[in-house]
Amino acid sequence: MAFSNLTLRRSATSPPVAMASATGTLAPTDAIGFRTRLALASERPAVPEPRPPVWRMMAELEYMAEPVRRRFRKIDVPRAAHPRTVMILPGFATTPWRMRYLAVQLERAGHTVRRWGLGTNWGPTPENVSFLEGRLATLSELSGDKVSLVGWSLGGLFARELARRRPANVAKVITMGTPFSGSPRANNAWRAYQFVTGHSVDAPPITGDVAIKPPVPTVALWSPRDGIIAPRAACGRQGERDRAIALRCTHMGFSFSREAIETLAAELDAP
Repeated sequence: MAFSNLTLRRSATSPPVAMASATGTLAPTDAIGFRTRLALASERPAVPEPRPPVWRMMAELEYMAEPVRRRFRKIDVPRAAHPRTVMILPGFATTPWRMRYLAVQLERAGHTVRRWGLGTNWGPTPENVSFLEGRLATLSELSGDKVSLVGWSLGGLFARELARRRPANVAKVITMGTPFSGSPRANNAWRAYQFVTGHSVDAPPITGDVAIKPPVPTVALWSPRDGIIAPRAACGRQGERDRAIALRCTHMGFSFSREAIETLAAELDAP
């Protein structure tokens, strides 16, 4: 299948990727000292932001049973009337492999699914976004059509940024549990994010307002059961996305739940 077999690789002249290698190891940002990272992770916000309660976050552990549940689950995704080329962008500290089950279901429906080509998502850098711009343009050229971007959590922020920079190459952006609205601290992951990336969520290395809607159709999938991202942050406000669709899955469930996969397939097949 396309998702399993195709990975566009950087040429020798491509810019270095400072986010992570395909093995998931941290790259140049390792030069940032441990004390600096620890200080970032230990920050105390002047105004605490609403975020999912601890019990919601603990409920996310249900994903550990997913390999067993998957054996007994049957998802009948209808054949797509409008097959798309889709690029998937994984969440923070995850790889495309974590989205493989979802990708396989979309391929069964007739879509062509491509990885983002950057291995583990350790956060944005100018070099990474530049690489993704090139990959997006290449996929669009190879397919002869615009590409649909599906971003899970932090991957959705990359998707929105790519659509803002290269709208001519993007058919649609679908985010899943992506915190693009409100405070960047309205979630249970910002401390881990700051420790790993070495920068504050208030001062990312990529300029621009993630809440501004890209000039392409934009759909936000969100869930009141999300234990990582505050639901309102992933739902967004009027004008920050075209539509918002509420699901009943956990944050981890966006990548494997029947509801998420069926909703995503329907959105990709919509004109």
